[in-house]
Amino acid sequence: MKEPNVKDLKSASSEAGKAESAALHELVLKSLDDDQAQDIISIPLDGKSNIADHMVIAEGRSTRQVASIAQKLAERIKQAGGSPRVEGLANADWVLIDAGDVIIHLFRPEVRSFYNLERMWAVDEMEQPGEAVQA
Repeated sequence: MKEPNVKDLKSASSEAGKAESAALHELVLKSLDDDQAQDIISIPLDGKSNIADHMVIAEGRSTRQVASIAQKLAERIKQAGGSPRVEGLANADWVLIDAGDVIIHLFRPEVRSFYNLERMWAVDEMEQPGEAVQA
């Protein structure tokens, strides 16, 4: 049986937990920007869901770019001490990275418009794609 990591036991509502969550969120946004992800949107999930603190949605121009962005982001999260779970990397049409307090969806443009997660999570219609929504 795996021993629990003290880091995993911090409450998201504690000051240390909030600071960790904010640092992870900033790391994700910076990594996506550095790797030229497009139309990055961050949705605060506070009060909407208890699965995470933020959901970040972005896209790449091709499956190759989506896969590259996802691999680099997962590696950066690991280097920061996280343990991301990655799904969908083989096809790279839609890659989901569960980093704990931040869930990241990376899409090809056509797939993103088909699933339209922003609408499902009721992102304000006034916000323009590419603007990061701050909590």
